[in-house]
Formats: sequence, structure tokens, C-alpha cells
Amino acid sequence: MAKEKYEIEYLINISPSILFNRLSSPSGLSEWFADDVNLNGKIYTFIWNGAEQEAEQVLRKENKMVRYHWLDDDPDTYFEFRINVDELTGDTALVIIDFAEPDEKEDAVELWNQQIDSLKHILGA
Repeated sequence: MAKEKYEIEYLINISPSILFNRLSSPSGLSEWFADDVNLNGKIYTFIWNGAEQEAEQVLRKENKMVRYHWLDDDPDTYFEFRINVDELTGDTALVIIDFAEPDEKEDAVELWNQQIDSLKHILGA
């Protein structure tokens, strides 16, 4: 069964540059996304409870978006963090684009909700 792309949006009222650092740097990602994150070239090693998973940062636009591809996943899949700032209100939104099996999408969204709650907590947002 092929994975399906989905998008989730969260309002996080904080400076895009501060948010971008938490989405794109090993130290920022290790604050909320994984227990630890190591970087070697463009390969990020994410560590959860001693288990490792590697992803390549495949696209990066400073303070706008960053995209990663899990090395052990389908080549057409990725997870992406996109920062949108509303021109009228100045509100900052974080858009997550990810892929999941249709029967696993609900669990995947719930996991992102928990992760973003952690991110908001460390940002004080």
C-alpha cells in the first residue's frame, strides 16, 4: 500500500528565525523532536530510546522551510517543515507535510500533535 501525503498546520507565534533554528539544527531538533540528533554532512541521525534513524536534509530555505528524507523510506517520501507568516496579522504558522500509510495516518497526526506540543513548550509559545 502506498503512503499518502498529508499536511497539518499549527499556529506558533514566535519569530520565524527562532522557529527555523528548532527545525533545522541538530541542537534545535534534539530539544523537541528526538532524544538526540547528530549531523554528518547532510545526514542527520535521530536517536529515540537508543534506536537510530537517518535522514538527509534535501531542501532548505532559510527561515522558510526545511525538508528531510528518511534514508530507509520510499524515495518519493519526505517530511517537511514550512514556516508561513500571515502578511496581515503577522501570525506565524508551522505547516508539516509528511507521508503515512492510510491506516496509520491518524496515529501519525497524533504523534505530530504531541511533538508540536513539546516544541511550543520549549519555545514558550
